[in-house]
Amino acid sequence: MSNNSILNKSNSESGHQESTCMAAIQMTAGAEVSVNLREAERLINLAVMKGAKLIVLPEYFCIMGMKDTDKVLVREEEGSGPIQEFLSETAKSYAIWLVGSVPLASSQPDKMKNSCLVYDDSGKQIARYDKIHLFNFNFNEEHYAESKTIEAGNKVVTMESPFGRIGLSICYDLRFPELYRSMGEVDIILAPSAFTLTTGKAHWETLIRARAIENLAYVISPAQSGCHINGRKTYGGSMIVDPWGVVIDHLPKGPGVVLADINQNHQKNLRNILPALKHRTLHFC
Repeated sequence: MSNNSILNKSNSESGHQESTCMAAIQMTAGAEVSVNLREAERLINLAVMKGAKLIVLPEYFCIMGMKDTDKVLVREEEGSGPIQEFLSETAKSYAIWLVGSVPLASSQPDKMKNSCLVYDDSGKQIARYDKIHLFNFNFNEEHYAESKTIEAGNKVVTMESPFGRIGLSICYDLRFPELYRSMGEVDIILAPSAFTLTTGKAHWETLIRARAIENLAYVISPAQSGCHINGRKTYGGSMIVDPWGVVIDHLPKGPGVVLADINQNHQKNLRNILPALKHRTLHFC
């Protein structure tokens, strides 16, 4: 049976399908937090106008500083600060669920936590995930070592929502499938990212589609895109992928919005057609 035949079978058996519009925001963030917040609101407004109820911002949506230490300088205590206030007030004013990664205070004075925060439509923060896997890359003139400025998290985070069970991750986490297996069965995976141009060209789409296929889950992956003021080049390619690994919507380059309907009936039918999640026999602690 071809991929299209399976998808057609799933769709035909869904009958009346209840779906919700989701959005991934793509940005080219700069060094000024206030400027980035204004741009984020512009794109959020665009997504809302198109019907989005869950909107996910890219990693470092609020700052891509001139130096790696710049994001440490704007870190906030959990529950206070202009970045968190922006997320809370925006979620409430638009009556949406909003997700953004925020530099939060860590136990070390010269570091921060890269924290994915989820706000419901009343503006209440209901989940926090601290990035576990810290990016390290050395190739020609490109050198990254997130461990110098970021304190790693150590907890897998999932949450219930009106859209289904959601698993939280950030960027480099995509290379570690055991993280997603540790989540159990989730309906939606969030992966806000800032992939480099080099690694994005090589692996971005492959990793996202693999995580969707092996978990039979929707993956929402907003990204940074373009040449930033600090000289860093990010790949872009924001996309939303369905549980069969099909790219529903995709933005190759530049600021903008990626939109897709998340359909729980469609997902349920695919999991019935291929019940791979029930066939797991190896479990690791």
